Amino acid sequence: MDKPSTTISDLKKKRRMNALISPTLHEIKFNEFVLFILEKKMGTTRRAFLMELARRKGFRVESELSDSVTHIVAENNSCSDVLEWLAGQNVGDSSRFELLDISWLTECMKVGKPVEAIGKHQLVIRGSLTSNPSPKPAKTPPLATKEVSQYACKRRTTLNNCNQKFTDAFEILAKNFEFRENEGICLAFMRAISVLKCLPFTIVRMRDIEGVPWLGEQVKSIIEEIIEDGESSRVKAVLNDERYKSFLLFTSIFGVGLKTSEKWYRQGFRTLDEVKADKSLKLTKMQKAGFLYHEDLVSCVAKEEADAVYLIVKEAVRAFLPEALVTLTGGFRRGKKIGHDVDFLISDPESGEDEQLLPNVIKLWEKQELLLYYDLVESTFEKTKLPSRKVDAMDHFQKCFLILKLHHQKVDSNRSKPPPESKTHEAKNWKAIRVDLVMCPIQQYAYALLGWTGSRQFERDLRRYATHEKKMMLDNHALYDKTKKIFLKAESEEDIFTHLGLDYIEPWERNA
Repeated sequence: MDKPSTTISDLKKKRRMNALISPTLHEIKFNEFVLFILEKKMGTTRRAFLMELARRKGFRVESELSDSVTHIVAENNSCSDVLEWLAGQNVGDSSRFELLDISWLTECMKVGKPVEAIGKHQLVIRGSLTSNPSPKPAKTPPLATKEVSQYACKRRTTLNNCNQKFTDAFEILAKNFEFRENEGICLAFMRAISVLKCLPFTIVRMRDIEGVPWLGEQVKSIIEEIIEDGESSRVKAVLNDERYKSFLLFTSIFGVGLKTSEKWYRQGFRTLDEVKADKSLKLTKMQKAGFLYHEDLVSCVAKEEADAVYLIVKEAVRAFLPEALVTLTGGFRRGKKIGHDVDFLISDPESGEDEQLLPNVIKLWEKQELLLYYDLVESTFEKTKLPSRKVDAMDHFQKCFLILKLHHQKVDSNRSKPPPESKTHEAKNWKAIRVDLVMCPIQQYAYALLGWTGSRQFERDLRRYATHEKKMMLDNHALYDKTKKIFLKAESEEDIFTHLGLDYIEPWERNA
């Protein structure tokens, strides 16, 4: 029997398929976005057209769904439609994808670059600003949820977390997306964690969270699953994910970030022993110290240890600047009993700033054989420079990242009860502790103290509030009023809150 002749329709279909399989090469301008356009309810022709258009604009578009995909774009599909389709693709944890409506891609094509994905274009995560315009009111909403602000800087969040089983789950998911460098979804989970921590009651039913901001559709589905089953299947999938476990291990090394973790993972490493065994790897000085003192550095720093380090730091600083202010910041200032490192802010009321202080302290500790590692970063601070627009921008003060040797006897003298003996305790009489020292001018002390106290989400929202609600710019150096075009002076944290029109929130209430 003769083969049927090739029709024009067949040729068109073949050309469309070739466009999908062998796309024309275009320059990729936006590497952080890897798109997959869903054919469901769209059709092959329109999908091929959109893929080619997006590639011309500089987007990376995959023909097949793969691990590299970060954003899935769909047309005329609801969130449940896309999730149902993903469930049949054997992709494992589908929450790693950001699900977007075609409107996002259309807007990107108009401006020729990626636009904000969070908000109206998302199919999965919908914050309070994009919630259902006609939500059904809860029959008996808890009073505490009626006036929960979208800003962490307007909420009082203590260490008394009534919803830890939920926040623990979201911290794992947020960390997973941080490892995948998907900032949008990571931030959405971090905001959910922050708002759940401020609730003064334990969530036992879904109606308990009606009216609470930043709890979008995906977040609520996970909360519901934990309420019903006691755990989240998505969290279990992440915990069993080889990539997540490898990144968690690699980033536990002092000096190892996401890029190095990605490199090691691609090279096939899965354990620290495998990394150490490869002699061809060129580790930085910081990473070598991280491996050398890894066991100590991954163990928690107790408040008694932080207090002992404080005495060492204060004694060293005041040997050179007797009137210097030495302040313990970070989680310990917020009332935490354990942490991963110890942060200090140093300022001299007399001289304003002494650039030789930290080098002198380093030399002293070297002489005392207390210094195991240090990295001194010189100041690039300029008084007239406007605050950074980036919410997570690092400040420009002189700072030193160290690993100090803390002798057990220094800690034991601060304890009410001696610690139990252990093999480690018997083997050596000291512990390696991560310490950060920040030297700032006295005029910037209040802003630096506020910034270095945290928490990270509290600081994020404080800067966001200043920008969006007050037309001001805030960072660790200054507060700038864009309307009046002046820098606002502050001698205390209270002054900064007053400038922003906010009620003062104590450090122990900033655990957002």
